Amino acid sequence: MEIKVVRKVLDANEKMAEQNRALFKDKGVFVINVMSSPGSGKTTILERTLNNIMPGIKTAVIVGDVSTTHDADRLAKSGAPVVQVNTDAFGGDCHLAAHVIENAASQLDLDNIDLLIVENIGNLVCPAEFDLGENLKVVVLSVTEGEDKPVKYPLMFRVCDSAILNKIDLLPYLDYEKDLAVESIRKIHPDMPVFEMSAKTGDGFDAWTDWLKRCVSEK
Repeated sequence: MEIKVVRKVLDANEKMAEQNRALFKDKGVFVINVMSSPGSGKTTILERTLNNIMPGIKTAVIVGDVSTTHDADRLAKSGAPVVQVNTDAFGGDCHLAAHVIENAASQLDLDNIDLLIVENIGNLVCPAEFDLGENLKVVVLSVTEGEDKPVKYPLMFRVCDSAILNKIDLLPYLDYEKDLAVESIRKIHPDMPVFEMSAKTGDGFDAWTDWLKRCVSEK
């Protein structure tokens, strides 16, 4: 019974995701879904990303959290339109789903947006299972997490189109094998681009934004 319920939920989500995808294509909006465990630094990455690509690329953000507007408040300082989604009102879901994105996107002027960034809820499991209608999925891993995270949570790294290895400025102070982390990613997804960076210092950041700009320009 539980398997049937899960299948029904995923099937309904897939149908809504396809509707989202058709809408975004019609409006000419490129959509990326950014996922990670809590504390990886994805909000800091997005702050610097927005500052680097705007106003050349008209960008909006949908922020998912169980509670609070802390991340949305930070990202709104860039001048980008930001829509906050809190899931505590409907059970504290650990992921965003396609119908939530549909509702959030309806609050944005899609005719005046080139890029829509979804900052998903911090979790390396559930968000990987839910298509939102995005063009690209991006996973963030930080050097404060274990090198084996990709092989422990393989679905996330299998479905994503690129990976960011963040907080490399901390490597001198940690017992962390960066090459092993990248090797773990490549075991799951051999050809996936991996961007090694520090969102705090900006080291390595240009490679990420250059890749993102290229993806948006080729939409």
